[in-house]
Amino acid sequence: MSAELRVENLRKVFPPTKGTPLAKAAIDDVSFTIAAGEIVVLLGPSGCGKTTTLRCVAGLEHPTSGRIAIGGTMYTDPQAGVLVPPRARNLGMVFQSYAVWPHMTVRQNVAYPLKARGVKRSEQAGFIEEALSLVELSAYTDRPVTQLSGGQMQRVALARSMVYQPQILLLDEPLSNLDAQLRLRLRDDLRRIIKRVGLTALYVTHDQQEAVVLGDRIGVMRDGLLLQLAAPDELYNRPADIFVAGFTGASNVIAGRLVSRDGARGDVAVAGETLIVRLAGDTAAGSAVSVALRPDNVLLEPANAGPNQFPGRVTSRNYQGTQTVYEVNLLGQTIEALEVGSSIRHAVGDAVTVALPAEVCWGYGA
Repeated sequence: MSAELRVENLRKVFPPTKGTPLAKAAIDDVSFTIAAGEIVVLLGPSGCGKTTTLRCVAGLEHPTSGRIAIGGTMYTDPQAGVLVPPRARNLGMVFQSYAVWPHMTVRQNVAYPLKARGVKRSEQAGFIEEALSLVELSAYTDRPVTQLSGGQMQRVALARSMVYQPQILLLDEPLSNLDAQLRLRLRDDLRRIIKRVGLTALYVTHDQQEAVVLGDRIGVMRDGLLLQLAAPDELYNRPADIFVAGFTGASNVIAGRLVSRDGARGDVAVAGETLIVRLAGDTAAGSAVSVALRPDNVLLEPANAGPNQFPGRVTSRNYQGTQTVYEVNLLGQTIEALEVGSSIRHAVGDAVTVALPAEVCWGYGA
């Protein structure tokens, strides 16, 4: 039975070591709630604290402070002396490595957690059959796991983590050891499987596409902080700060100065021109700003006239078969524009009109 996961003011400080002479906060005041049956993905670069957060939920790391409740029951509260061990949390976990037992068959791997929980042998078959059917491995029940592909072994690990009906499913970069083709297929299947079972899931990855495909909501982390937790479309179209914008693909950053603002709308002076943007935060007029914009939102030779259109020149072109990435000199800076399709529309050296739609230009205090 899936359950709500609530994390409140979680903080984990690792003690000083020889390589790090100062104590380091791997997680710093992280709070979020995952509704029963929801999939939340923690996304961020290596060392941002996402895996430490997951391990604290699992009980594998002991937080310095903060609270973790599952289904309304408190499992972690250091100040109150509450720290329930991992084996008593009724969680499923899928690791980066397959972590299957090589001397066992598929059935034996999936049966193991049932045996450890004292489920009668006569009752195990139904649970095992259902779990293997979910991950499409029913035909491999009696095969040694050493005869499976990497993707199949990860499916065994997933079936094993779900067979005892945990309250929460935790997944720590489970696709990173697979080749590209297997990763894409299992990525798509994972969401379908988790949603079909109705599990609450916390998923950790550094891969943006995984996060978008799998998550009902995505939390972006950096240096132990949870910067934004939102639905994928909100995260991509309304990033909370310049780091979130850049990490989720808004690689164009245009430097300018905020001339005036009217609520969330602002006029930014750039190279003698005015760029209309949406403003994040309370940046005051006269402040330096950085305007973030995704390459796929830059329009070359737009069909309609409108604001934020400027003359530019193509300085390089990278044809990629189904899309073309252009570098364009614009407003005294170089930005990227991405056009989807197999046709090349512009040559290096072409003069082009460039539109930067105001609704997808986000200004942040520099």
